[in-house]
Amino acid sequence: MADQPQSRRFDPARRFPTDLPATGALMPGDPVGARRFMTVTDGRPFALEGGGRLYEITVAHETWGHLDIDASNAVLICHALTGDSHAAGGIASGHPSVGWWDDLIGPGRAIDTDRYFVVCSNVLGGCQGTTGPSTINPATGRPFGSDFPQVTMRDMVRVQKLLADRLGIERWLSVVGGSMGGMQVLEWGAMYPRKVRSLIPLATAAAAGSTQIAWSAVERLSIVTDPNYNGGDYYDAPDGHGPWQGLMIGREIAQITYRSAEVFERRFGRAHHDPRSEFHPWGRFEIESYLDHHGQKLVRRFDANSYLVVSKAMDLHDIGRGRGGVSAALGRLNVPVLTASISSDTLYPPYQQAELHDEIVAAGGRCRYEIIDSPQGHDGFLLESEQLGPPIRETLERVEKNDV
Repeated sequence: MADQPQSRRFDPARRFPTDLPATGALMPGDPVGARRFMTVTDGRPFALEGGGRLYEITVAHETWGHLDIDASNAVLICHALTGDSHAAGGIASGHPSVGWWDDLIGPGRAIDTDRYFVVCSNVLGGCQGTTGPSTINPATGRPFGSDFPQVTMRDMVRVQKLLADRLGIERWLSVVGGSMGGMQVLEWGAMYPRKVRSLIPLATAAAAGSTQIAWSAVERLSIVTDPNYNGGDYYDAPDGHGPWQGLMIGREIAQITYRSAEVFERRFGRAHHDPRSEFHPWGRFEIESYLDHHGQKLVRRFDANSYLVVSKAMDLHDIGRGRGGVSAALGRLNVPVLTASISSDTLYPPYQQAELHDEIVAAGGRCRYEIIDSPQGHDGFLLESEQLGPPIRETLERVEKNDV
């Protein structure tokens, strides 16, 4: 008699830790690290672009360097989808990872904190200290959850503007960011052209394209179809019983789009994670183990509801909305712009940044365009600091000296 074939039944408990939290959001009582918190509303409701209001908004932010007496040396850093305010600095209590742009921000680096006062804040709708779905709703005494309203890039930038006002910053020397951060950069230029002296949007687009929307839509579906999502009310769930599977799968889908086939092939090829289980129905290749690692890592530091809100805000991004179209909106950018592409980026392909450059120049603006030759895919804007550093440094120095 032949041996019974191995079962194809998938058992998550045999593949993943059982202690994955219901949320990785910063919750009351958690270590806050270098974050500072500021309430930026003044008792009046904050009306959102798409409808709805928030009555109190707190912004988590971090700063590096010192603000000049005339507040002329301030640089705003805008983070991407799952980023937060910890753009620079080491691992510490409240900061399980090194700052996501640590190679670019610091003493003597491209964004030199001996020279500039650098600010990075967690976006509205985020989960690392700024008001978002995991924040307590004063009307109910429980986290907002799925009742948190949808926000847009313009809402995020308006909140950053309120923070700037309270920090005493009248005009940024530059606003800098990649991917979703670049969307915020562009909105700063369109919304507050007199509040910025330069703009540095990297690996981004003037409006989200259909392929970008398609990927993020599938990522969101993976979250809301997780039975443990529970309509967005999962914050009281014990470890292992929150929507970790949906969030993890969403992150794994995204991770595939962040890198290039060349990098995956070179790093993993067809190697098996455990050669002994090569023919088991759920034996993993090394690439699967890599994706699982990144998925679990995100679950421990992010929130499923925030992912839904912020991801949708990216899809809604269109700098031309209500402004007569993209060309007209980019015509508002009356300060020097540096944009850059990652040559192997298939999520935000180089043609989108080339279009940014061409539209700005056609409207009479000033734009420098760099192509970063890298196999790293979209994540190149986070990884290629040696190539991105020089044009960023040069742009900041020229603006500082009014040599533009």
